[in-house]
Amino acid sequence: MLSVLVLDKASKIWVKLNIPYGAWRPPEAIEVIRDFFYITHVGNTGAAWSILSGRSVLLASIAALTLAAIFIWRRALGLKERLVQVAFGLLIGGIVGNLIDRIVYKHVVDFIDLHFGSYIYPTFNVADSAICIGVGLYMWHSFRTARQ
Repeated sequence: MLSVLVLDKASKIWVKLNIPYGAWRPPEAIEVIRDFFYITHVGNTGAAWSILSGRSVLLASIAALTLAAIFIWRRALGLKERLVQVAFGLLIGGIVGNLIDRIVYKHVVDFIDLHFGSYIYPTFNVADSAICIGVGLYMWHSFRTARQ
């Protein structure tokens, strides 16, 4: 959890110090792989794909309630198993990283911008990646365990 949080905060601080807010194309944004991968600096007041845009307080409340629920039901979630611990470490680290952004900046700092031809994937960050991987690992574990 702590490593995710540190990597997320460090990457967002670097972006905030080096790329102007609102930069989504060169020369301000950094072109890593031409026509595919850019490092930008945008803010998202919503959730994934800007769902509930402008509702940062609501989303921060949901994040805090989710963290409380994980703590309350930690025994039922099977947190004794190593894979589940990794999954929830990723999930909690990501939730806390984005929650801090919502409290401090009133939006989440996003900067990973991927293009697939004419389709531009919604810009995201390290915390978002950790949340998705954590949920995916927990689902995989749950399905695998259910079959046994």
